[in-house]
Amino acid sequence: MRTAVAELGPVTAARLAELLGLTGAAVRRHLDAMTAAGVLEAREAAPGRRRGRGRPAREYVVSSAGHDALPSGYDDLALAALDHLARTGGEAAVEDFARRFAEQRSRAVRERLALDDDSGPGADGAAGRVAALAAALAEQGYAASVRPVGEGTPAEGTQLCQGHCPVRRVAEAYPQLCEAEARVFEQVLGTRVQRLATLAQGDHVCTTFVAHPRAAHPGAHPGAHLDAHLDLEPGVPPRTRPDGHPAVPEHAPRDASARPPAEGSTPTEGRRR
Repeated sequence: MRTAVAELGPVTAARLAELLGLTGAAVRRHLDAMTAAGVLEAREAAPGRRRGRGRPAREYVVSSAGHDALPSGYDDLALAALDHLARTGGEAAVEDFARRFAEQRSRAVRERLALDDDSGPGADGAAGRVAALAAALAEQGYAASVRPVGEGTPAEGTQLCQGHCPVRRVAEAYPQLCEAEARVFEQVLGTRVQRLATLAQGDHVCTTFVAHPRAAHPGAHPGAHLDAHLDLEPGVPPRTRPDGHPAVPEHAPRDASARPPAEGSTPTEGRRR
């Protein structure tokens, strides 16, 4: 119905019923529901399109929110732009773009942290800042949530989970976006973080571990003590990060080689492999 309104709008319920082979009452029920949900907008027909006497029929168009929910070519456009940037400027240009994109997103995150961060130092303060970060990410469409891990142990910390990523398809080809995001997390939280899993790598959630201050050990990388509460299977090598540190997320598959290739991730010139 929404696609039909997008193609034909402004369009009346009677016209839609005629074209779709439905009753006028059924079409009006759908239109009323979508208007109430903010997907469509109703307006009176322009004077030149009114027929007969009496109250003019309402015409429907897709709202701004409705357009956002329709399929778009933004991913293809972004990929084409980054492919061109990689060819003409090299990897340094892509990394600079990823950094600027992450910094632009971080402005809203910093504002949210400034509003919500009334906590002091220590584990409780760290958990509060991660929760504020998750709330800011959720407002940006990242479906973020937090969960405590390792409570009462040296491995105590907070796991930041992002169940959706609006730029997942682009990040599959350009992981620099994920790397720049992790660096921004460190800047706004004021501590090191450990990225354990990403949607762009085929995991079903992006997972980031933030160690609480009292759980951190001088000279140790964040999360080095995670083996204490991660259920590692004997004989199964842990997944590793680029720096060589183990990173076995709670949600990620243990055998990375068994993971099917990500949809639409065909290598393209200039993309990092």
